[in-house]
Amino acid sequence: MNNVEELIYTSGIMPVIKIDRAQDAVPLCRALADGGLALAEITLRTSAAIEAIARVTAELPVMTVGAGTVTCIEQAQAALKAGALFLVSPGFNPEVVKWCVNNNVLIYPGCTTASEVEAAMNLGLRIVKFFPAEQSGGLEKIKALCGPYPAMYFMPTGGINLKNMADYLLSPRIFACGGSFMVKDDLVSGGYWVEISALARQAVAVAHGFELVSVGLYFDSAAQAIEAADELAGLTGHKIQDGQSVVSVGSGVELVKSSGLGKGYLTYGVLNVDRSVGYLKRRGFEPDEGTIRRDSEGRIMFASLKRSIGGFGVHLQPQPQQHR
Repeated sequence: MNNVEELIYTSGIMPVIKIDRAQDAVPLCRALADGGLALAEITLRTSAAIEAIARVTAELPVMTVGAGTVTCIEQAQAALKAGALFLVSPGFNPEVVKWCVNNNVLIYPGCTTASEVEAAMNLGLRIVKFFPAEQSGGLEKIKALCGPYPAMYFMPTGGINLKNMADYLLSPRIFACGGSFMVKDDLVSGGYWVEISALARQAVAVAHGFELVSVGLYFDSAAQAIEAADELAGLTGHKIQDGQSVVSVGSGVELVKSSGLGKGYLTYGVLNVDRSVGYLKRRGFEPDEGTIRRDSEGRIMFASLKRSIGGFGVHLQPQPQQHR
């Protein structure tokens, strides 16, 4: 996975932008970056798109910009010259895809049928756009396509929003979701950059789904942990489960029978541990490689971060509902 694809995957959400005025491009992309999304697909649906790509590339190096709605080789060439680092097309155009493959250009063509997916796969692609997602059968259609093509990944775009995005991203075959809900025309034309940043932050939160699963507290001895567990159970009425190394009270409190580094730990459930580990790594929260546990397919099932917060270590694991 190259740097651009790693950014797309670990972000989980690709803002899809239509720019009517080139001067809006930089403040808009700065607002997205402030909200945690340092990438954008600027669609070639307006005459301002190429200039917008060039401005963002020149003035905002923190952003990774691609061109969307690429339907011919001439558009691809113009977008790349302006600074686009990847291309996205609404459909599968063999001429455009072959040109991109031959020139080592990242291209994500729109594929919604088995024939299109197979054609993309035969040209060496492993990631394709699925557009329009909701109108073309949504997640169930993608799951059906994954049966005969288990090595392919999909980026659904079209009808994706804060309500259904998590459902898509729970699937291991979803590379990322494309969406325009945080960059709607009225927000951009009105210069509502603060609102766009807030929507970007909300999208990032939904894409990862951080959910506190448990809090662990370290004690110097088993006797101290059991005594504290008895007091908590008396306070809350929750059931005690006495394990070999941990006493659990209810479903969210774990009292560890021995001391450890710091005060304890916070365990968060996420939609996709691999994605969240990569996202946090970009933000300066390095994983402790020695703690990583994977399943038989190589997916991370558990990881701890090297940095503690307030004396508490941070653990990541899949959200509990993924095991139901």
